[in-house]
Amino acid sequence: MNTVLVIEDCLVERQAIAISLNRGGFNVLTAESGEEATEKISETQPDVIILDVVLPGRSGFEICRQFKANPETNKIPVIFCSNKATELDKFWGLKQGASAYLTKPLVSEELLRTINQLIKSER
Repeated sequence: MNTVLVIEDCLVERQAIAISLNRGGFNVLTAESGEEATEKISETQPDVIILDVVLPGRSGFEICRQFKANPETNKIPVIFCSNKATELDKFWGLKQGASAYLTKPLVSEELLRTINQLIKSER
C-alpha cells in the first residue's frame, strides 16, 4: 500500500484529505508543520507528499525546497494543495520542485488521479 504524507495546518482540511486518500486505498500520515513532517519522514518515507503553501513557521515553498535539496527525500513527488490560486503561485510552486499544484477546494477524484499518475511515473 502506498503512503501519502499530508502536511496541512487546518484540521478540517487535513482530515478531509486523509479520508479521501484512505478511501482511495492509500496509507496516510499527517503533519501540521514542516518540522513535524520532517520527523515523520525520518521514520517512514512516503511515496507522495501533499503540501499546503501557508503553514505556521516556514512556508510550504520553503519546506518543498528543503525536501528537494535533501538526497534522502528529493525523489518523493510533492503536490501543492493551496488556496493560493494565481498563476504566479502555481509557477512558483512548480519552480520549487513540486510535481503538481492543485487549488482548494480539492476535488477528490483530481487529487487521487494526480497521485496515481505520479506513483506510476516513479516506477
